[in-house]
Amino acid sequence: MTAPNIILLFVAALAGGTLNSVAGGGSFLSFPALIVSGVPAIPANATSTVALWPGAAASVGAYRREFAKVNRRLVITLTVCSVIGGVAGAELLLHTPAKTFTTLIPFLLLLATMLFAFGKPLTAWWKRGHPSASTLSNRSLAGMAAAQLVIALYGGYFGGGIGILMLATLGLMGMQNIHEMNAVKTLLAACINGVAVVTFVLAGAVVWGPALVMIAGSLVGGYGGAAFARRLDPRVVRWFVIAVGVVMTVYFFVR
Repeated sequence: MTAPNIILLFVAALAGGTLNSVAGGGSFLSFPALIVSGVPAIPANATSTVALWPGAAASVGAYRREFAKVNRRLVITLTVCSVIGGVAGAELLLHTPAKTFTTLIPFLLLLATMLFAFGKPLTAWWKRGHPSASTLSNRSLAGMAAAQLVIALYGGYFGGGIGILMLATLGLMGMQNIHEMNAVKTLLAACINGVAVVTFVLAGAVVWGPALVMIAGSLVGGYGGAAFARRLDPRVVRWFVIAVGVVMTVYFFVR
């Protein structure tokens, strides 16, 4: 790696770790940075997942109080679905031809950007016409499990926008408290990416030089940069993530 590449990867991971701890969307920076640095598409996706996972996993502990209030059956069920879907999605990525995945990149980025940009408004619109259930019925649990399995499959394969998808599903199926929803979302995302990390490592799909540089950057961003980002207007952070997503999507369409 050249010095400019090292700087690019560290800064991208630092910013990505910061964004993930505040609003999500860190992969919009880490994944393209790896591509620009010359890492092939599939190893770049695997390496990006490995690089950003430590900071995301560490944030689970911040929600330990909220977990005490969440339905244990719900958490266990969705965790199992996350593990199964995450492994399946990672394996699907590893068995996707490189040319096919390269062709899919701009469409996956477009999907992730759309989810990030319109996920919350669409969820709010849907909930106005479909009031949430007050209790967790077996039917609701089954619906959440099926949705989480699909989300985890997508998360293991690419991952952009899974936080928005999970918050939407939890809200539609009856959860009301945003802090409890964020707690569950954070745990499930850590599980999805965690099993994907193990799968990628065992398959030898990770490029470790860039990965180590980016792990350091994401940890600094997750613990230090977030303190600065939290002082900003959340709308500014959100629009910044959307702008990055749009720019990266256009770049990969014309690339």
